[in-house]
Amino acid sequence: MAGHLIRRLHQQSTQVFQTRTQAAGFELTSVQFAALDGIAQQPGIDQASLAATIGFDRATLGGVIDRLELKGLVQREVSAQDRRARQLYLTPAGEQLRAASRPVVEALQAEILAPLSAAEREAFLALAQKALGVP
Repeated sequence: MAGHLIRRLHQQSTQVFQTRTQAAGFELTSVQFAALDGIAQQPGIDQASLAATIGFDRATLGGVIDRLELKGLVQREVSAQDRRARQLYLTPAGEQLRAASRPVVEALQAEILAPLSAAEREAFLALAQKALGVP
């Protein structure tokens, strides 16, 4: 069944991510990396928008942002337009970690789908994006 295979592929992806990033000396989960990367691409993004952007639920992402803030990687600022919203920015340490870890994360992508040929990887990614409704 598709759901079972997707779950197994997710487990494999998470394992490869953890193994490679830890070997490179980074203490970072895949969700933390996605959050750092999303904030870097849209400085000042609010937490709800970041959750939608990276496909994570808002409540869980709140805990992720809390941990990143405690590590000194992310800074929250009250929005001038909506005092209930918090805008997110990378600190210099967050920018440095993202920049240093990004090549490792990019390199491990091929390992996740290593059994597939280049053409099969391309087809897989196109079909996964289509299934998710991602343009």
